[in-house]
Amino acid sequence: MAEDITLKLALVQASLIWQEPAQNRLHLESLILKAAGSCDLIVLPEMFSTGFTMSPNEIGAHEGPVTLEWMQQRARHYKMAIMGSIAYKEKNIYTNRLFFVYPSGDYEYYDKRHTFSLAGEDKVYASGSKKLVLDYKGFRICPLICYDLRFPVWARNTNRYDILIFVANWPKPRILAWDVLLCARAIENQSYCVGVNRIGHDPNGHEYPGHSAVYDSLGKRLTFSDKEEIILSTLHKSHLMETREKLRFLDDQDHFTLQH
Repeated sequence: MAEDITLKLALVQASLIWQEPAQNRLHLESLILKAAGSCDLIVLPEMFSTGFTMSPNEIGAHEGPVTLEWMQQRARHYKMAIMGSIAYKEKNIYTNRLFFVYPSGDYEYYDKRHTFSLAGEDKVYASGSKKLVLDYKGFRICPLICYDLRFPVWARNTNRYDILIFVANWPKPRILAWDVLLCARAIENQSYCVGVNRIGHDPNGHEYPGHSAVYDSLGKRLTFSDKEEIILSTLHKSHLMETREKLRFLDDQDHFTLQH
C-alpha cells in the first residue's frame, strides 16, 4: 500500500480588532506561534487585518501590501503556507482578496466572487471572476470567501479539487446556515470542506460565534470550536481516494460552464 499523503492544517479562530491592521497582525502572530512547526498550512479568517469593514479608505491602501509582506515573511520564517483575505487596493479598485502564500513567499490570490450586497460590499469592493484551484503538498485546494458558501454552482467540484476552504466573518444570527452549508459542500463535492470564521464583536453590533470546522467527504465533522484558539486538523488523501473510488458520484455530475 502506498504511503498516505497528509496535510496538517491550523485554523486560526480569532477575535479581530476593528480597522487596526498593525494590532491584528501582532495578535495573530501570537496565535500562529502556537502552531509553528506543527502544521503545513495556517488559515486565517476573512479580512483578518481589519474586520469586515465597508470603509477601507479609512485604513489606507498601503496596509494591503504591508499585510501581504507580513504573510510572506511568516510563511518563509515558519516554513509553512499561510492564507486569508484582506481589503486590497489595486489600480484604484478595492477587492476582498484572499492570498495563498507558499513557504517560499510566492503567492496566488482569489478575489471574492459573491460580494455581500446585504452589507453593501458590492458598492465598495469589486467582484472577482476567476476561481482559484492550486496544488500544495499533494492536495488540490480551492479557496473561497464567506458569502461564496451560499452559491453551490460556483463551488462545484468541476476542477477535481480535494479541499474546499472558506474564510469568513459569518454572524451569529445566520450561523445555522454556516454549519449546514459547510457540511453540504463537503458531501456534494466529495471533498474535505474547511470553514474558518472569526469570533467576537464589531462596532456595527454584529457578533461572530466562530464554529470553525472541518468536514470530510462524507460530511462527518472532524473538528469544531466556538472560542478563540488554534484548531489543528490532519487531512488524509487516502480518505478521498477510497471514498471516490467506492462512491463515484463525481463521475455523474452535470457538466456546465459559467457565463460572466
